[in-house]
Amino acid sequence: MDVLKQITEEFKLKDEHAKNIVSLLDDGNTIPFIARYRKEMTGHIDDQVLRELSDRLNYLRNIEKRKAEVTASITEQGKMTDEIAAALDGATTLTEVEDIYRPYKQKKKTRATIAVAKGLEPLADILIAQNVTEGSAEELARPFVNEEIGVKNEKEALAGAQDILAERISDDAELRKKLRRIYLKNGEISSKLQKSEEDGAKTYEMYADYAEPVSQIKSHRVLALNRGEDEGYLKVKVSIDDEFAVRVCEVGYVKEGSVTTPCVRAAVADGYKRLIQPSIEREIRNALTEDAQEQAIKMFDVNLRPLLMQPPVKDKVTMGFDPAYRTGCKIAVVDGTGKVLDTTVVYPTPPQNKKEEARKVLGKMIEKYGVDVISIGNGTASKESEIFVSDLVKDYGGKVTYAVVSEAGASVYSGSPLAAKEFPQYDLTLRSAISIARRLQDPLAELIKIDPKAIGVGQYQHDMPAARLDAVLDGVLEDCVNSVGVDLNTASPSLLSHVAGLNASIAGNVIAYREENGKFRRRKDLLKVPKLGAKAYEQCAGFLRIRDGENILDNTAVHPESYAATEKLLALFGYTDEDVKERKLSGLPEKIKKFGEAKAAEECGLGVPTMNDVVTELLKPGRDVRDSLPKPELRSDIMDINDLKVGMELTGTVRNVIDFGAFVDIGVHQDGLVHISEISDGYVRHPSDVLKVGQTVKVRVLTVDPKKNRIGLTMRKNGNVGKNH
Repeated sequence: MDVLKQITEEFKLKDEHAKNIVSLLDDGNTIPFIARYRKEMTGHIDDQVLRELSDRLNYLRNIEKRKAEVTASITEQGKMTDEIAAALDGATTLTEVEDIYRPYKQKKKTRATIAVAKGLEPLADILIAQNVTEGSAEELARPFVNEEIGVKNEKEALAGAQDILAERISDDAELRKKLRRIYLKNGEISSKLQKSEEDGAKTYEMYADYAEPVSQIKSHRVLALNRGEDEGYLKVKVSIDDEFAVRVCEVGYVKEGSVTTPCVRAAVADGYKRLIQPSIEREIRNALTEDAQEQAIKMFDVNLRPLLMQPPVKDKVTMGFDPAYRTGCKIAVVDGTGKVLDTTVVYPTPPQNKKEEARKVLGKMIEKYGVDVISIGNGTASKESEIFVSDLVKDYGGKVTYAVVSEAGASVYSGSPLAAKEFPQYDLTLRSAISIARRLQDPLAELIKIDPKAIGVGQYQHDMPAARLDAVLDGVLEDCVNSVGVDLNTASPSLLSHVAGLNASIAGNVIAYREENGKFRRRKDLLKVPKLGAKAYEQCAGFLRIRDGENILDNTAVHPESYAATEKLLALFGYTDEDVKERKLSGLPEKIKKFGEAKAAEECGLGVPTMNDVVTELLKPGRDVRDSLPKPELRSDIMDINDLKVGMELTGTVRNVIDFGAFVDIGVHQDGLVHISEISDGYVRHPSDVLKVGQTVKVRVLTVDPKKNRIGLTMRKNGNVGKNH
């Protein structure tokens, strides 16, 4: 297989771009760097496509590596043929390669290997030839009877020979390929409840007597079946019509009219039922699971990205409110930069219900520090806390607002060594309140400190392959951090460690250098940081910002390698560095257009895509790409689930997108479900095509069940409101 050609075709790339991308990856360039600063070489491919391409490239190379290993093994055995070589060359999946290798793989002790050791392989050859029309199979087997080696009679000889044939049939790569296709197209996956008396069985009621075509099952149901099986509640199987499957196996092996035909037919049936069927069932289950896991991991990606990229609530004095019952609500006030100003604990929730006392304490803090917004965690006691805060902010006539934020992972962070190092003077609970305040101010900077699996967006995170999930989520973190950019003089070690070209160790060195030498004044001073060499500098420099530094370009995404070209561009159209600082470049795009983009780029020694990026940065130095996104919903009122009425129209915030719909926060503590069928009047292939975490949406109440705490919502204009779906 020509891997480069395969990549080129699959991703519909120009030959030159595909070759450049593979070369850039092989040279150790990071994906954010390639996506941002090598657009001319790649054809302007974004970071997400580059990650898919990188994964696919690794997979194809692993296939080629395995092919080489298999080729060497078969050749060493002296069994390589032109047919085998051609089959290996044409294999496009690891499964196909392993199917071809199966007959030549060193096997453990099997019924077939035992029979071969007894000298029964020649008898197996006689049986499979099926060219004897007179006498009996027993007569053919008689010469192979030998009690000394364990073949007591003709029956045992025939049984051993049939074991050899059954394994040969099982090792038939083409037959397995054909049967695998049949299973995928016509197979059925089913489940039965195993432990109906136990409480946990209620979770799997819908799978108590369940069946669905393999070709139609959704990924979340695959994962649910797997979990039910792992917990011992379900018995799951994949099946097809066995009689039909055996007939498929017979086509290439059974010839009518021979005295050995019944033996071959029996060997085929045995080979299918004992060897092929269990093996292919495992393969199908594994394939379904891998696809479902990839889909679930994709949903983590889809949900985590917009959550991290939510616009920051900048320069607002924020009160973090970590709700609780018995132990009280932990409070932390932070200034517009996230610096902690004060902390306390109040008890407005049951069982203490000291609302007036809490009102006075928080009121004084709001007045003293000029609190602009209150950030409430959405965990235990959140509803009661929100009711209290909603009443509290009414005293300020709209000057103080509040928002409910996900507190997922706050406790994980507060108990971490990082939190202890950041806030050694505060206990775990107060660190959570600080985190809740800061994650409204800058979601990316705060959430980056938490293991992404603990952030709670997606499905079945604990059932995913840990290494694969970590790799994908680390990629999301890296993409988000680098698309926003990082303030070199204020960034935490967590934030710096996700900058392209840096790692935790080098990030620590950057912090140590900053603490010892003071603020960075120039990007190129990064080269003085221990272990941060030229390659790391090339990868990271463009993503690190220096506000009020010596060169205004250091506060943009313009890469230092393009500084000289940028100066040429400014000079070409009569602008100075002072014009950049004073933001007097509004006419630059028009001048370039009139002059000619291609001509201007050539004059400056830049490609057109890079020149356009430079111009965008010059027009808005220090810009934050998140500022153009919809701001988080700040509220000053609240409702209860009992206030909801069918048909009521509300504004909500998407909290989680899943395969079968999305959960939307409508301000009643319990998120409502918009089923995929209720997202739009038109066809929706997948909820993530329409909805993103953090998105503000208009919904209508479809169903309300206060007892079960369930709310059904619709976004359809022509939905049948009130009808159960």
